[in-house]
Amino acid sequence: MALSFLSRVSSQLCRIPKTIESQSIQFNKRLYHEKVVDHYENPRNVGSLDKNDKYVGTGLVGAPACGDVMKLQIRVDETGKIVESRFKTFGCGSAIASSSYATELIKGKTLEQAGQIRNREIAEELKLPPVKLHCSMLAEDAIKAAIKDLEKKQKECK
Repeated sequence: MALSFLSRVSSQLCRIPKTIESQSIQFNKRLYHEKVVDHYENPRNVGSLDKNDKYVGTGLVGAPACGDVMKLQIRVDETGKIVESRFKTFGCGSAIASSSYATELIKGKTLEQAGQIRNREIAEELKLPPVKLHCSMLAEDAIKAAIKDLEKKQKECK
């Protein structure tokens, strides 16, 4: 009788890791929206542009609290319209997704239009959970920093 009890307990214990693992995966899927997962797994516009190009602005921002660092670059044409954007991000999946989405969002916009983008737009589109809103704020700051760098560069060229 004692042996059958131990066999049952043993078989139950063997199932615990699988149960915990499957619950963890389900939890993560519920925590992040499919748009975050898509931009994380298939990031758009990863890379760098030539920072010495007079039509390229670079924004480098970081969040000391979480350790995320984001570099976002924009290239404009002669009319001031953003024709290309690139990013490199060291951080969590939400930071990478926010960067990726931001580069898509600003393409085709003027500097003024891009400067009006708010973190709320990015967070709402990606359905970021409240604990990850700082990632969308970082993306907004990176856009503004890139615009500021470009404007400074263009004033120096005149």
